[in-house]
Amino acid sequence: MLKSDGKISRRQMFRGAAGLVIAVSLPIKGLAASEASGPADPINPNAYVKIGADDVVTVLVQYVEMGQGPYTGLATLVAEELDADWSKVQAVSSPVDVVLYGTGKNGIQATGGSTAIFSSYDLMRRAGAAARAMLVQAAAQRWGVAAEEIQVRNGVISHDASKRSGRFGAFAEAAARLRVPTDVKLKDPSTFTLIGRDHVVKRLDTAAKVDGSAKFTIDIYEPGMLTVVIARPPRFGGRPASVDATEALKVRGVVAVKPIPNGYAVYATGMWPAIKGRAALTATWNNDAAETRGSEQILQEMQESTRTTGPIVSERGDIEAALASGGKLVEATYAFPYLAHAPMEPVDGFIKWDGATADVRYGCQLPSLDRTHIAKLLNLPADRVSLQTMLAGGAFGRRGQVDMQFPAEIAEVAKAIGPGHALKVVWTREDDIRGGYYRPAFVHRFRGVVKDGKILGWSNSIAGHSFVAGTAFSGRIKNGVDSLMSEGASDMPYAIPNFRCDVHTLATAIPTAAFRSVGHSHTGYAVECFIDQLLETSGKDPVQGRIELLGEQPRLAAVLKAVAALAKWNGPGPVNGRARGVAAVAAMRSFVAQIAEVSLDENKEPKIHKIWCAIDCGVAVNPDVIRAQMEGGIGFGAGHALYGEVPIREGAATVSNFADYRSLKMAEMPEIEVVIIPSHEHPTGVGELGVPPAGPAIANALARLTGSRPTRLPMVRSA
Repeated sequence: MLKSDGKISRRQMFRGAAGLVIAVSLPIKGLAASEASGPADPINPNAYVKIGADDVVTVLVQYVEMGQGPYTGLATLVAEELDADWSKVQAVSSPVDVVLYGTGKNGIQATGGSTAIFSSYDLMRRAGAAARAMLVQAAAQRWGVAAEEIQVRNGVISHDASKRSGRFGAFAEAAARLRVPTDVKLKDPSTFTLIGRDHVVKRLDTAAKVDGSAKFTIDIYEPGMLTVVIARPPRFGGRPASVDATEALKVRGVVAVKPIPNGYAVYATGMWPAIKGRAALTATWNNDAAETRGSEQILQEMQESTRTTGPIVSERGDIEAALASGGKLVEATYAFPYLAHAPMEPVDGFIKWDGATADVRYGCQLPSLDRTHIAKLLNLPADRVSLQTMLAGGAFGRRGQVDMQFPAEIAEVAKAIGPGHALKVVWTREDDIRGGYYRPAFVHRFRGVVKDGKILGWSNSIAGHSFVAGTAFSGRIKNGVDSLMSEGASDMPYAIPNFRCDVHTLATAIPTAAFRSVGHSHTGYAVECFIDQLLETSGKDPVQGRIELLGEQPRLAAVLKAVAALAKWNGPGPVNGRARGVAAVAAMRSFVAQIAEVSLDENKEPKIHKIWCAIDCGVAVNPDVIRAQMEGGIGFGAGHALYGEVPIREGAATVSNFADYRSLKMAEMPEIEVVIIPSHEHPTGVGELGVPPAGPAIANALARLTGSRPTRLPMVRSA
């Protein structure tokens, strides 16, 4: 079961129908704290489980459900330790409360970095175990028997000797009066019945999404509600100058046109009149601070900057001596375009502000920060703003704007028309793709040295944008370097004795944001293509050559061996017009390797026949979800590597919808086979892991097929 539109506050949880509410705690000292063992601190509870008199187990989830599966994953953890009946389990979005639900060293409530299961594995299991212990104690007291004699199976509490039994709801109210245990024994993994089991746990959100009952932000409707669209400057960095709304106000259904800091808001009784009204505006823009360059010029400036050494992120050995050693010098430059996230549900949000309180609802990746920002702009205490995290129709990083632009926009729209209105702010697909918050553009310049069949040196100069600069996350920038720009490159896994990675940060008015797999979305491609080129130069097999360089990375080597076995690897080919390429990436604490089999179609464009994938993500909580995430991530990564690009011309985007922002079509989706490496390690990320290896695996296959490895993405560029 799934509930996505109910409003549940902490107070309501405790005042609700008779039942048991469990709070467990997790010290907010960084995500690593989630792996700590031992008793939980009963203060600062940040996860809840409610068991109602109707036997329903409700799990509150602090992460936005945008298709990646946290509702199912966190509910599985609770239900496993609780021995619940899965058909009676449901998940709802938690309220916004950093004390209760915050994670990470800054104590923010956020979804990103593939951290949901990683940060909640022990926490939610403890919650389930505590609830189970309390129900058992309540049953033992009622029946006058020892708690040790009681069994719990599939939502039923029983005492075999006396042949008494009852479902959870019969004991929930009595259990609620007991003290919550702080030291509970968790199950031995060998006894798991839900965690790690194939085809046992059905996703909680699938049925409602299939039958249409799931509620997304775009589905919100209230009587009298106004729909708002915004006219924004066509050039990035432009500002409003003047507007003539005369013709717009003549459109039937248009109620008002108001200036806001980043444009002109059109308020109407529905979406279509709002769009028509916006089209009828005569607006002018102040472009004094606007971006005037195009993406070609920006990439050229990035490439020029990599000809010198920027701030060094990491180094070992003596790279200059290696480059001068007399070995074979191998050079390559890779250029990566701006990419739009293009989720199926564009950015949207609902707000109702009465001057004293605000009700805000939307699919949100940074709810605690968003709520604080909205409250500040509305001059309200944060606890007077209720922000409900809705289901999101995809995101890929789009709903996590670290500069708070959308929260600011929704608050400014409410302020501009004044209190007492229910408003739904909607970005159209064209707004979303033209509007920025792209994966930043990047350039990687490599120089490597191969001598006596060995890779002696590796130099990687990176140039690009930092999307956290000037935001609440700017603390990530150390010594002038944003580590997200070089992750996967500065900690490149291969044991090459002489190594250096440096980064150049270039400013732009083009708004950028995290993209699915963040820095690995470009470093994965660059690193895996260049290591393949160096191995080819040294005469090594692409798989075996990588494994030989991964002596200190046994889990990454293991997924390479696993995917090679899965694909029956016998070299890259080509054979019968097809070639194979391999790529392996360590990211989000997980390890993934892929092999792609590729040919050329009648237009000499890449055709992907199959991709094999092996992943080690520690304990596989929901194998079905993991495979689905790998499949979706591979399609996402392959589509963007092949076709994804937002060309910028004179500071404005030149694409606007799927007609010109190309994605992988259903008929182009390759066959995918996934193997999950069995593991007892703490579970790690999967939501983003399918993306980074897909592009380089395809590129490395093309290099063997055509003799040319794509160095400028996308591989297939429009005229």
